[in-house]
Amino acid sequence: MKGFDYSKVSEGKLYDVMRPVGKVLEKMLYKIEYVGEENIPENGGFILASNHVNALDPVFIALGMTKRQLHFMGKKELFENPVVKFFLSKLNGFPIVRGGADSEALNYAIRIVKEGYVLGMFPEGTRSKDYKPARAKSGVAVIAKEAKAGVLPVSIYTSDDMKKGTKLTIRYGEYIPYEKLGINDDSSREEIRGCAQNVMEEIKKLWEMGHCE
Repeated sequence: MKGFDYSKVSEGKLYDVMRPVGKVLEKMLYKIEYVGEENIPENGGFILASNHVNALDPVFIALGMTKRQLHFMGKKELFENPVVKFFLSKLNGFPIVRGGADSEALNYAIRIVKEGYVLGMFPEGTRSKDYKPARAKSGVAVIAKEAKAGVLPVSIYTSDDMKKGTKLTIRYGEYIPYEKLGINDDSSREEIRGCAQNVMEEIKKLWEMGHCE
């Protein structure tokens, strides 16, 4: 996409400066409980894969990651507004064309992980209308394969409509090393699709735990 610098991956100071603002925002909008933060790797590149229920999901997931910054994809339309583009870019967001081939964004996503950063992905590709995990697309497995990356499954659970004051439980699961994903350089399309669905099944298991007692 014109105007976005795909040539280098970096993390800025604004991200950490905005953390307190994000904390205030989440307390104003929802009641969020975090579980399993100890499962988040403190070093190295990996993919964080979560189900998707709200436009603010990347913010809420990132606020539970106090020791790492999260890089995430956003539909290219969001980056057409110069002000929005500035803040999203400074907060590690990058544009991608949804529903089509976007090799530049895909290669950038792979570089994020290869260079030791954390890439946030929603395997479903879009928000779930009923707030339940849906079928995964192949993207998460494609990037894992190319980057030789492990995956951290995450679930966002809500038993209510996404309205102000809704309770959310964000649960970070156990990290899955690349070697246990069941894919390699020679994996077929069917095997890659199966890997993506297996990741989604791990997310679903976390989601089925619901809220904490």
